[in-house]
Amino acid sequence: MSADQIALIGRLDAELIELERVLARAERLMAKARAQGDEDYLDGAALNLHSFYAGAERIFEEIAREIDGSVPTGPEWHRDLLMQMSAELRGTRPPVIGRNTRDCLDNYRGFRHVVRNVYTFNLRPSRLQELADEARPCYSALVEDMTRFYDFLEKQELAQT
Repeated sequence: MSADQIALIGRLDAELIELERVLARAERLMAKARAQGDEDYLDGAALNLHSFYAGAERIFEEIAREIDGSVPTGPEWHRDLLMQMSAELRGTRPPVIGRNTRDCLDNYRGFRHVVRNVYTFNLRPSRLQELADEARPCYSALVEDMTRFYDFLEKQELAQT
């Protein structure tokens, strides 16, 4: 594997570790909100769920820039980037993430938009709980997809030598 690819995987893995941390925080805050009946914890949980998607998007931007050679632009670039990651780019790479992972992450992309544009006291606790419950399986699917993508990069490098 080239030094550039090793560095890329290192950066992507560092983001995945950070995603694990924000998920753990969101889970703890949701548990505190339930246990103590204190909705103030929901603000922190919402912020961490927002950060979960933001971190995934940073991973995808890196791949789009370094592997694909093209990062979407325009008003729908967030959605387009997610779609790009679930698409095969002929002659370049297979899909980075599967459709199920894309669909799962799309829920957090939409939620991030809500968090950015709505007062936190207007967030529905039931929706936050639903997103918190689904975050761990979504993260696991992302990690599995990324592992498959790393395998592709390694095989591609071997084929070129």
